Amino acid sequence: MDAAEGVLVAGGGAELTMRAVAAAAGVRLGHLQYYFPTHAALVAAVLERVLRRSAERLAPLLAPEDPGAADTAEAVVAALLAEQEDARLVRLFAEVWALAAREAAVADAVRGFYDDYRDQVAAFLARRRPELPEAERRARAGVFVMLIEGASLFRSGVAAERAPATDGVLLRTALGLLGP
Repeated sequence: MDAAEGVLVAGGGAELTMRAVAAAAGVRLGHLQYYFPTHAALVAAVLERVLRRSAERLAPLLAPEDPGAADTAEAVVAALLAEQEDARLVRLFAEVWALAAREAAVADAVRGFYDDYRDQVAAFLARRRPELPEAERRARAGVFVMLIEGASLFRSGVAAERAPATDGVLLRTALGLLGP
């Protein structure tokens, strides 16, 4: 799985072939195909692993296990934006999004991940702003996810160079969606 992720980050989805992954892992193609009989199975396994790790990073931020833990919007936003400092992670997600644009099974998995992410943000909002109607919480959560995820392309240098003034507006907007 590490080899497949490495190929995806280094060469993109077009380079994520069974042969390339087998070579990167130092195994025979037949051995790789024993565990992943098709390219789609390999892509699905890589995607599941990437999305599971990201969900594991999000869960403690949005629903801390310790009831006394700080449940602050500032901490959530700061942690999510800090992840965007990891160029490898940003490249990995950009490649996953590109694969999702071409492959229905990958798109389904990505939608499932973002549905869960949005649901976690909506639950976070429900704890902070119980007076908001559920539809409003879900809408705010959806916009929050879009804002943070889209920002990764700009803050990482993929689509633009990071700018402190833009980061300030991003932070204020994200915090405004999560409420006081």
